[in-house]
Amino acid sequence: MELHELAPVLGSTKVGKRKGRGVATGNGKTAGRGHKGQKARSGGKTRIGFEGGQMPLARRVPKRGFNNIFAKPLTAVNVGSLNAFEDGAVVDAAALIEKGILHSCKYGLKVLSNGTLTKKLTVKATMYSEAAKAKIEEAGGKAEVV
Repeated sequence: MELHELAPVLGSTKVGKRKGRGVATGNGKTAGRGHKGQKARSGGKTRIGFEGGQMPLARRVPKRGFNNIFAKPLTAVNVGSLNAFEDGAVVDAAALIEKGILHSCKYGLKVLSNGTLTKKLTVKATMYSEAAKAKIEEAGGKAEVV
């Protein structure tokens, strides 16, 4: 087989409709755009979010506070779920993903205090809640900020 002999599988390609090529084609004259009006014109489109002059939804809905679009959300994990590790283990984002506790950790890890910790662990995270740090140290472990 040569390169010039290659062809797509039968039925996998479809020739597009040729608009405006005579009345007999079924797509002549107005080319499927109907008679007059904004959508019949060339360039006759409206901008995204335009609702025909009605006050757009994005402007009707009340807004409060400040939303930082540059914020990097931390992945939260509770102290109770750290009991899945053996005594003396080093727990970081990679270890949590490997264990299946987390799916991904894109920007960093924050440890929260829900649950109880019974094992002595060295936890490496970006942030800790005060109560979580206390629980880790109470169990004999270390809370290291990475």
